Amino acid sequence: MSAVTVTEPVGERRQLSDRWPILLFIVRRLAAMVVMLALVSFLVFSLVHLAPGNPVDALLGQKPRTPETVTALTAQFHLDRPFLEQYAIWASGALRFDFGTSIQSGLPVMTQIASRLPVSIALGIFAFLLTMIVGVGLGILAAMRRGRAADRVTTASVVVGLSTPTFVAAILLLYVFAVLLSWFPAYGKGSGGLDTLWHLTLPAIALALGSCAYVVKHTRAAMIDVLDQDYITFARARGMSRTRILLTYSLRNALIPVITISGVVLGGLIVGAVLVEVTFSIQGIGQLLVQSAGAKDLPVIQGVTMLIGVLIISINLCADVIYMLVDPRLRLGRR
Repeated sequence: MSAVTVTEPVGERRQLSDRWPILLFIVRRLAAMVVMLALVSFLVFSLVHLAPGNPVDALLGQKPRTPETVTALTAQFHLDRPFLEQYAIWASGALRFDFGTSIQSGLPVMTQIASRLPVSIALGIFAFLLTMIVGVGLGILAAMRRGRAADRVTTASVVVGLSTPTFVAAILLLYVFAVLLSWFPAYGKGSGGLDTLWHLTLPAIALALGSCAYVVKHTRAAMIDVLDQDYITFARARGMSRTRILLTYSLRNALIPVITISGVVLGGLIVGAVLVEVTFSIQGIGQLLVQSAGAKDLPVIQGVTMLIGVLIISINLCADVIYMLVDPRLRLGRR
């Protein structure tokens, strides 16, 4: 009697072998993310002790110094304990999203952040969509019209966009389109819905200008590199339509580097939103950070800075994972 051998299907083995590099990559990136967050949290907590004077003076902000306030702050922030013990207490609270109480308003830090975070997220997503849609579109146009007038104009615009600081673009757009022409609101976040979208349009354009130029530059370079490949020449020789070559062969391969830089672009938009929110008087976390810095409200500064660090690290992790998912060459190379 012959024994029956049960074999695992080849397709399932191949799927498992394809998943392992991705899972291993995610685990490594998560471990690196934990280390980075620990380092960022330590640096953020050290702001209290790095500020001029003693920690009590830094935490007092603009409040008068009295024995009662000194005693209260010493007890609240455990300043009578060793530095590392203070950090451990603060980090355990940060893991629960508890960054203490604002010195200026007396409200919990997370309450203030939560009230301003939605408008900042809306502004960032709006600017990111504008950046990727316009940037990728102009980059493809410049590559397809390489050496012609459209390419020259786009390249010149990229140089101007990369050379213009965000706050300069914001002030210029505010003056021209809100003050002179009155096409857009000059300040505020609106009353919700389409009104908020209308109020955020000009700030989103100002925020997206520099990042859009960055995306145009990389998209154009990636498209030109793909269009010069042999398989594109072979597809043209077979008589394929220009649209099919663009969508089926060129665009899919050219967008892989663009996906890689998308994390950098979104991180830059988060940082740049600070200046744009101040320019257009938008009640977001960027304006909260500037106001807290002016008032020396260190608990709020710590909370907002930590939140921005978490967002940037998480965005880059997602961009790396997406890059590995869409590019099979990377998975095969790692395997």
